[in-house]
Amino acid sequence: METITKYDIKDINLAEQGKKNIEWAMKDMPVLNKIKERFKKEQPFKGLRLTACVHVTKETAALCIAMKEGGADAILAASNPLSTQDDVAAALVKYWDMPVYAIAGEDKETYQNHVDIALSHKPHLIIDDGCDLVATVHSKRRDLLENIIGSTEETTTGIIRLKAMEKDGSLEFPALGVNESLTKHLYDNRYGTGQSLMDGFIRATNILLAGKTVVICGYGWCGRGSATRARGLGANVIVTEVDPLKALEAAMDGFRVMPIAEASLIGDIFLTVTGDKNVVDVEHMLTMKDGAFVGNAGHFDVEVNVNGLRKHVVEYKNIRPSLDEWVLDNGKSIYVLCEGRLVNLVAAEGHPASVMDMSFANQALGIEFILKNKGKLENKLYCLPKSVDVEIAKIKLDSMGIKIDTLTKEQEEYLNSWTQGT
Repeated sequence: METITKYDIKDINLAEQGKKNIEWAMKDMPVLNKIKERFKKEQPFKGLRLTACVHVTKETAALCIAMKEGGADAILAASNPLSTQDDVAAALVKYWDMPVYAIAGEDKETYQNHVDIALSHKPHLIIDDGCDLVATVHSKRRDLLENIIGSTEETTTGIIRLKAMEKDGSLEFPALGVNESLTKHLYDNRYGTGQSLMDGFIRATNILLAGKTVVICGYGWCGRGSATRARGLGANVIVTEVDPLKALEAAMDGFRVMPIAEASLIGDIFLTVTGDKNVVDVEHMLTMKDGAFVGNAGHFDVEVNVNGLRKHVVEYKNIRPSLDEWVLDNGKSIYVLCEGRLVNLVAAEGHPASVMDMSFANQALGIEFILKNKGKLENKLYCLPKSVDVEIAKIKLDSMGIKIDTLTKEQEEYLNSWTQGT
């Protein structure tokens, strides 16, 4: 084994279990595996430096390995201090010779230091999760801009930030919003978040959801999946929204829709999936039932205003891993999950590998798209062509043993003609 000198992880001795977990995930990622094999032959990223700031899990490890197999000089930092799987970080260092800077539970100073180290790699290409790397480059490390060909972004939250950068003219290299691809947001956000949020909540609390009133804040793709899965477990589901179209859709899907100020009076469990801040604010939590649960599955730990609530706390009690009781000055208690960070990643293991397979297939092909179009793209936010989305879906269907019909020549002519019809 080669001697690795550049990394900051919890314990290299965890590597063996991490290797097993990564290989287990890879068994359920046929699309990414197929792309990885092509990358290994073609070496599209040879001679290029890649910096990734993503959740350090067994699934994201598979993505980073695919990029390294394609020739990239890759380095990895954690995008969330509480989601890091320490055994996975150790395995990437020991068995895949990849510098990793990630320790579960690291403080904010350590986290920022790790981001700075990762950027000191002077990347040509960036894989981002929440726009942390891109925002840091533009605000603090502008010396790196001349080297950067482009970036890909994994999350809805990150895309919101990139759109804001594009709008005000501050984005200085092309970026690709992977979350805009149907094979990403439809499956990752709806099916992945829908299942993993409920999984994380149950692991953290071990309470029965059936019969409880669950308030889902936000009815984007993550909210749709979360509301559906909560209802499937027997919960009475309320949706809160600010978008009239999404609120209408939630109502037509059979959910109760109301403002958070009203929902806070009757809900038992509050889960946010919006990408915005203070969605569940201090005044809402002060009016909640004694013993209400609050948690977040958005990217940042600002959706539930736990910091604002602290001035009303008279006692903190750690009940279980990822669950704390906050005794308030009004005599009630609120149960806070994962310190306001992502319940599905902190209390559980994130999305299943079969879901992330399509997400990271988009990431891998997104980086390749940025590279193939070097010098042709403006400093804007792009999405992958529909043909790439379709190809990913085809590979996934094939791996599942599912076959579909194809249009006949007559059917194609009918669909593409305005002269045929009634």
